[in-house]
Amino acid sequence: MTSDFHDDSVLARFFGKSSNYTDIPNHLFSEYNVKKGLRNEDGTGVRIGLTRVADVIGYETNSEGNVVPCEGDLLYRGYSIRSLISGRSGNFGFEETCFLLLFGYLPDKTQFRDFKHSLAIRYDLPDNFLISEVLTSPSRNLMNRLQTLTLSLYNYDPDPDETDVYQTLLKGINLIAKFPVLGCYSYQAKMHDIYRQSLIIHYPKPEYSIAENILYLLRADGKFTEKEANLLDALLVIHADHGGGNNSTFTDVVIGSTGTDLYSAICGSIGALKGPKHGGANISVSRMMNEVISITNYSTDRDVVEKVVNQLLDGALYDNSGLIYGFGHAVYTLSDPRAELLRKLCRILADEQGVTYQYEFYETFEKVVKEVVYERKKKILPTNVDFYSGFAYHMLGIPEDLFTPLFAIARVAGWVAHNVENKLYDGRIMRPATKYVGDHSQYIPMRER
Repeated sequence: MTSDFHDDSVLARFFGKSSNYTDIPNHLFSEYNVKKGLRNEDGTGVRIGLTRVADVIGYETNSEGNVVPCEGDLLYRGYSIRSLISGRSGNFGFEETCFLLLFGYLPDKTQFRDFKHSLAIRYDLPDNFLISEVLTSPSRNLMNRLQTLTLSLYNYDPDPDETDVYQTLLKGINLIAKFPVLGCYSYQAKMHDIYRQSLIIHYPKPEYSIAENILYLLRADGKFTEKEANLLDALLVIHADHGGGNNSTFTDVVIGSTGTDLYSAICGSIGALKGPKHGGANISVSRMMNEVISITNYSTDRDVVEKVVNQLLDGALYDNSGLIYGFGHAVYTLSDPRAELLRKLCRILADEQGVTYQYEFYETFEKVVKEVVYERKKKILPTNVDFYSGFAYHMLGIPEDLFTPLFAIARVAGWVAHNVENKLYDGRIMRPATKYVGDHSQYIPMRER
């Protein structure tokens, strides 16, 4: 059997002959006031909509319109992420956050009980879905698999193309409930099919929170501690939304604005989140830190750590990019509140597991990176959420394959909330413009070429 993706020098010659793929001079972007990456000159994002779902606070603007760095915050429906994390009752903080994002207010006890029940009765997959969809043709990449399974759920929906706001909300709640099972089962199927490991299938427990069920579904013995579930629940809360301007949420709203089904919109968001510049960044941090740790052996000696940091910045370690993954952010200037919260939560679990020395290494590495970057570049580099999330997943025994799918499992709540909001308050198809800067040519018949 031949592959459709074999090397073809003939096609390569066609591509090499054309200059149309590269010949757009930088000065034209300024001339036509086109914002690369939808970013303004000062690094802030171009406004593409209004939202009441979430707000990312990373800077302030002074009276002259200049960006002023500030401590970061993340607001869900006006509530600080700090208060949502500290105010959680048990390990159901993510469920409370989902309610808040979807309905716009905090539930009382009765509303919360009923909402948890509504999620729990949707945990299970449709009849035969596990056998006919999940266990057939496992994918090497779980994000791709999550996309195909999301589209497969379309076929099990009696009215999948209904885009009424209320029906969209119901479909979204169904996806929030099923994503943990889809992600965990896809991982188990991959391990069984590709690596010949034992196939472990537990059925979700309705009395468990989503965080608890994830740990239960992943572990052969189904056991976990209260603090483990609490950390994972916090990770889900922290990743549930990040404003309407992040790439995957913007993708969701763009696709949804066409009037297509929710499954297609969420599938597009998963594809966006997969990218290493978006949700896939946590894998880059994990791999970088693995190499750093192999060299330092968790030493907290400043000279040892500083040497490694300088090697990373000089492009002499890991991927030779000169980047230190897990630091810096497109919006946050002084601090990422998600990283600040995760740092404290990681310490709690590290102490319980007897790996405090690992936590102390991460903390030392973080401090040295900031100091060295400031010394070399006079630049304040905030720690971002990806730096500690990889360490958190490591302590929880969650494989790298599931790092980004877990991001999607959390973020689907935000995607649904923004999709619904756009239907309610905008409703127009998104149709921005581009400026054509190529040549105008006369068609030449084939015989004359």
